[in-house]
Amino acid sequence: MATRWHDVVVDSADPAALGRFWAALLDRPITGEDADEVDVALGNGQELVFGLVADPKVVKNRVHLDLTSTSPDDQAAIVARAVELGAKPVDIGQGDVPWVVLADPEGNEFCVLEQRDEYAHTGPVAAVVVDALDPRAQVAFWAGLTGLPVTREHDDFASLTQEAGPSLEFVRVTEPKAAKNRLHLDLAPPADGDLPTEVARLEAWGAVRADVGQIDVPWVVLADPEGNEFCVLTPR
Repeated sequence: MATRWHDVVVDSADPAALGRFWAALLDRPITGEDADEVDVALGNGQELVFGLVADPKVVKNRVHLDLTSTSPDDQAAIVARAVELGAKPVDIGQGDVPWVVLADPEGNEFCVLEQRDEYAHTGPVAAVVVDALDPRAQVAFWAGLTGLPVTREHDDFASLTQEAGPSLEFVRVTEPKAAKNRLHLDLAPPADGDLPTEVARLEAWGAVRADVGQIDVPWVVLADPEGNEFCVLTPR
């Protein structure tokens, strides 16, 4: 069994406040909370994990969430709810598009999509979207890590799809990564797996060790070929 995409981690100055914003916006329960972390159910056994960090946000995120809607009225209602909860409209150069770009209370950009049938199975989060210099290469790398199937692939866009829960998508950009990502994925080997063995497999596939200031932790921090950090947790 391949290493599983376990959760999405969001760097947070105030995990409690940001976790409550997202729990209310997605209408999902908080599943865990302590002084440094708040977990929100995402679906498909995955979670949004808001972890305490001291570093401020300084550039546009290269990883963001796309939210689903079921109609124009539903899209408008989600946008209104987000703004009421503390989100703000932002301009990242999107131009005239059918989706709405917002930022959460800590400035993390996200999109509220127009109704799309392809996301009917995902729940409130349609996709985790990653800026990519080479979407084809990135989707092939992440397919090898997670075992998820490649469902769309061309020069400007590529995606991996789960049977339930959000897709993992790569969208072409021209700007290289300039700072540590504020959103990253956690992967986990199966319960009968072995962390060093799995890390060695991922390194052989093209992952590299990454230093984000971790000291004595039970997980391993790696980066993909474009420098996007991710963590490999202990087997579970």
